[in-house]
Amino acid sequence: MTFTDTTPEDLNKTMQESHLAFLSYKNFSGKKKAEFLRAIADEIEVLGSELVQTAMRETNLPEARIINERGRTTGHCRMFADLVEEGSWVEARIDTAQPDRMPAPKPDIRKMLVPIGPVVVFGAANFPLAYSTAGGDTASALAAGCTVVVKAHPAHTETSALVASAIQKAMEKTGMPKGVFQHVYGVGFEVGQALVKHPLTKAVGFTGSFAGGKALFDLANQRPEPIPVFAEMSSINPVILLPETLSRDAGATASKLAASITLGVGQFCTNPGLIIAMEGDGLNRFLQSLSAEIQKVLPGTMLHQGIADNYHQKLNQALAQKGVMVEGQSKETGNNEQGRPLVASAPAEAFVKNPALAEEVFGPFSLIIRCKNIDELHAVVNRIRGQLTTTIIADEAELLKHRNLLNILTEKAGRLIMNGVPTGVEVCPSMMHGGPFPATTDSRFTAVGTDAIKRFARPVAYQHFADALLPDELKEANPLGIWRLVNGKWNK
Repeated sequence: MTFTDTTPEDLNKTMQESHLAFLSYKNFSGKKKAEFLRAIADEIEVLGSELVQTAMRETNLPEARIINERGRTTGHCRMFADLVEEGSWVEARIDTAQPDRMPAPKPDIRKMLVPIGPVVVFGAANFPLAYSTAGGDTASALAAGCTVVVKAHPAHTETSALVASAIQKAMEKTGMPKGVFQHVYGVGFEVGQALVKHPLTKAVGFTGSFAGGKALFDLANQRPEPIPVFAEMSSINPVILLPETLSRDAGATASKLAASITLGVGQFCTNPGLIIAMEGDGLNRFLQSLSAEIQKVLPGTMLHQGIADNYHQKLNQALAQKGVMVEGQSKETGNNEQGRPLVASAPAEAFVKNPALAEEVFGPFSLIIRCKNIDELHAVVNRIRGQLTTTIIADEAELLKHRNLLNILTEKAGRLIMNGVPTGVEVCPSMMHGGPFPATTDSRFTAVGTDAIKRFARPVAYQHFADALLPDELKEANPLGIWRLVNGKWNK
């Protein structure tokens, strides 16, 4: 199948159609949007084995991973369908008038979240389904009442086209206006840049490299009308091993982290790329066990040659830094499409002095930082930039002795994990998949879970409006039956 870059003329037409569709779609009821989202999930499932086999061929991912990701994608659509059908996500707030209030009358003011406008979504390389054409960005934007233009990732265009066809069928079956969802292509940077710069684009969703996300963020802020770019970019997801717990569970901890480091050939944004511990017998046994576990793992074929080349380049750069020592690695196969699992170590002093050691190596790699004492460990943690996750391996009693460390880590990441691994992002309302820069461009929002919808909405207040002119969510009789905050009290 051949795909050609969308021309500037077609792209402009696409954005105009998206804007025109938005003017009507934004007023659709939550029930109607829910019907559309559920239809998308149904149509993706109808694609059956064709979608699974196509995604496997384009990405080198195994069947089980693709099937799991398909389930996550359809689950996301249905989760947002339930959310918008219920309706309270709009955060309706009503303060009725008090004309006799002294010393000044109180006006009638009512507020709710409304959709922001046409959203551009960039398909992700490492998740051909869950973070791409019908993934979390698209599902949450459509749920909010925004129209969506997806730029297919060049690494899996056929997969993206199949999912786009499913969305188009769902549009037809549910009577959506033309332009609610559209699909464009572009191998180079030109199409993506044009989409971000287009005056009708109101927000951007992106999952990928720091360089790519930061370039889009900068471009969006250079516009005459700056727009938000919700980019998930770079994270090394540090794991802190506290000494008492490590001395008891060195082998089990090593086994657990080795599996996380090498999961999916390390191609997860939550891969634990940095491990921090204090020197001692526990760390020595941990390193020995981790090295042995890594040596057992066979190199795997990476998503595409570009990711493999980047892994090899970044890995070589990391290993060339002063003080870095290889602790364990799997066998070399000579296949440059494969990612060879490897773990290395470096002293805390080297990490603190060298920012290059904190750079992400996207693949099955982790760097262990050896600290002489708790002060060095704190120094290392303080040098860490914003992350999606941080993990602490410790029991409750030991962590209670280091509450200050926990306070510091709260400033560093969007999700804190105790005695687990960062890989695996549960799709649920309480999930926070985001974090301080450079993990994302806006740490206030999540890309996973129901709160992801809030990225693509903004608050609007109505003052002194007649009931008939208000949105249903703000009307006196509450025709939708949703929870609202009325004069400081929650009710239906």
